[in-house]
Amino acid sequence: MQKLKYKDDFEEVKKYFSAFWEGEIIDRPILILNIPKTEKEILPPYISGYDGDFKTPCEKFEEYCENTIFFAESLPFFRPYFGPDQIVYFLNIPEIEIVFDNRTAWVKPFVERWDDIGKLEIDKENEWFKKFIEFHKFASIYGDGKFLISVNDLHAHLEILRAIRGSENLCIDLIERPEVIKNKLEQIKDIFIEIYETLYIAGNMKKWGTGGWIPFYCEGKFAVIQCDFICMIGPEMFRKFALPYIEYEANYLDRSIFHLDGPGALKHLDDLLSIKKIDAIQWVPGAGNKPHIYWIELFKKIIKAKKSVIIYPQSVEELKIFHKELGAKRVAYQFGIYGGIKNLKEAEELKKWLIKNT
Repeated sequence: MQKLKYKDDFEEVKKYFSAFWEGEIIDRPILILNIPKTEKEILPPYISGYDGDFKTPCEKFEEYCENTIFFAESLPFFRPYFGPDQIVYFLNIPEIEIVFDNRTAWVKPFVERWDDIGKLEIDKENEWFKKFIEFHKFASIYGDGKFLISVNDLHAHLEILRAIRGSENLCIDLIERPEVIKNKLEQIKDIFIEIYETLYIAGNMKKWGTGGWIPFYCEGKFAVIQCDFICMIGPEMFRKFALPYIEYEANYLDRSIFHLDGPGALKHLDDLLSIKKIDAIQWVPGAGNKPHIYWIELFKKIIKAKKSVIIYPQSVEELKIFHKELGAKRVAYQFGIYGGIKNLKEAEELKKWLIKNT
């Protein structure tokens, strides 16, 4: 049996996630909750390693693990990460301008004319790509038996084109030169798989399993699929330029969650629910919009379509309302994003309540 230094009941956690992916439960919904052992805030690095220093972020994450209780189905996932546009760094493009700004990074759009850009593909001799793989290898060796390596959010297909062309220009291209964009999408559709396979090996994920930036676990190949650009296009364009590639990625993976970000993306929900291999929808209302408690009917619709949901309660009282309205199957609760529980006693009481009321 596999054991992790910071998760004695790792095998038990596997059983709960296995049931979750099948749309079943053992005795309660999934519960993900990290409880700090100290009042000192010790946050793991968000973007790190791009300077070639892999040891420091691993040490900082280990310090975070030492000072954190990973409660219920919560697991210690370390995330080697260069920013949301990181796939673009790895392409066969001679010069790109990357902006690292505190907690995020992005690529400055540079494509003036698509006719000036040849076939887009991963350059395995690219210094950024080699550094990224080495970071995963280093972290997997450093963390072996202590923490797990998380699969990054791999912004592929339309997100790659958005990064190098710019959102507004890409929207115009979809109208004026749709055949060019479709051709580029076909060129790059395997990049997601190519990178995933490389990270899977580098991160020793066959041994330990996989997780994502949404901290869920799978013994097979799992990732969070996303395309934030879909907020800017209508259903017809979505079905032509996004849906086939989202489905392509989902079909490759053993398990997947789709990150649905903001009200502008809701118009595509029915199409997303039609993708058989998407297991769950993570609905994020977006900054300034009402929290999850106001979206219960949306969650019911997703569950009715036989997809699971991730709920971010702002309090235990809210969780009890969700539990009453949604039931236990196809539901996972994650604290710590919009609100949470601060001590182990409260966490244990909540887990007992869920078991008793399931």
